[in-house]
Amino acid sequence: MTKNIRIHLADDHQIIIHGIQTLLHTVPNFKVVGSSLNGTTIFDDVTNNHADVLVLDISMPEKDGIEVVKEFAEKGFPCKVIILSSYDDLKLIKEIMDLGVSGYLTKQCAGDNIIEAVHAVSNGEEYFCESIRAKIFTNATKNNPKLSTYKPNVNPLLTEREIEIIILIALEYSGKEISEELFISINTVETHRKNIMKKLKARNTIGIVKYAMNNHLIIS
Repeated sequence: MTKNIRIHLADDHQIIIHGIQTLLHTVPNFKVVGSSLNGTTIFDDVTNNHADVLVLDISMPEKDGIEVVKEFAEKGFPCKVIILSSYDDLKLIKEIMDLGVSGYLTKQCAGDNIIEAVHAVSNGEEYFCESIRAKIFTNATKNNPKLSTYKPNVNPLLTEREIEIIILIALEYSGKEISEELFISINTVETHRKNIMKKLKARNTIGIVKYAMNNHLIIS
């Protein structure tokens, strides 16, 4: 039996809450258990209703989303947090992710990605919408002369994130460096590495590097 995922929504516009709730209600095991229109009550709200996931607008009245996340970090996170924001500034995103947030979506892509994001963070993964993930990766690899611009037909079993990890491994980034550059945990990096090796039937990191070179993901 599929476990229900309890979700709390926090936004200062009731119409936004209603729109997200309508989307989430299309998934049988998603249950919206509450909502907040300002930041001051959010910690108590999600603690009392035992939410598994909080979808949090960063621009909240009285106490903004960053202050709410800092409160969570100080008191102990009662749930996973997905930030909704109009901002795509990487410095801001890194600051928020370093506080223990699990996901970050721009409001422009929330409608397309919110269901996938809730599933991902519920499974212990970090989640970024595609535009944010692409911007983070581009920043991590900028000015690297070995990065190829060629876009080959790679193994269809590989996800976009796994392809990025393969490229960074081939560019000699350590696990810690990948974690820092992509704003994800070292455990997530290692999970990706294991999945990549399994999909590529690679015995070690050398096999991953060879794959990157043979498929022109990097310039040898």
